[in-house]
Amino acid sequence: MANQPSRGERLPFDPVLRAFELWQRRWGTSTSMLAVTSLMRAHQLVLAEVDAIVKPYDLTFARYEALVLLTFSRRGSLPLSKMGERLQVHPTSVTNIVDRLAKSGLVARRPNPQDGRGVLAEITAQGRVVVEKATADLMAAQFGLSSLDADRHLALFDTLRELRLAAGDFAEPDDAAVPEG
Repeated sequence: MANQPSRGERLPFDPVLRAFELWQRRWGTSTSMLAVTSLMRAHQLVLAEVDAIVKPYDLTFARYEALVLLTFSRRGSLPLSKMGERLQVHPTSVTNIVDRLAKSGLVARRPNPQDGRGVLAEITAQGRVVVEKATADLMAAQFGLSSLDADRHLALFDTLRELRLAAGDFAEPDDAAVPEG
């Protein structure tokens, strides 16, 4: 999918379905290939939409997620190592995300009092304002999923949760609370 149409241009055919048809001719039917190719393309499309929504705030979706994580923390700050663990990204990525947020004045880097070598990222007052505004915009756009209704959102969540669980992404507690429509 290297030569993708620019935003707004539409192909006169479904490229995922076309790839599946060609795949079938060469290697046989693989519904998993069809599903994963569709999933990857949907990821590209949704990420492009949410990135466009948060761009006016000088954010990417990854930086937005970091701000939300800090907002959810009790003190508004977390060690970078904990952020990487919770965001499930490499330590270098967390450092880059926090550096960009700090450069924008949305977080401050502080020494970690519990770890002399560690660093805390702390959301600033400006960061709190930006995360609230960006969240309102994302909510209004249903995080790029406005073409699906709430039941489809939950069905998609259930399907992807099953996939994540099977892949070992997390251990399911006995009393897991799954959202209901």
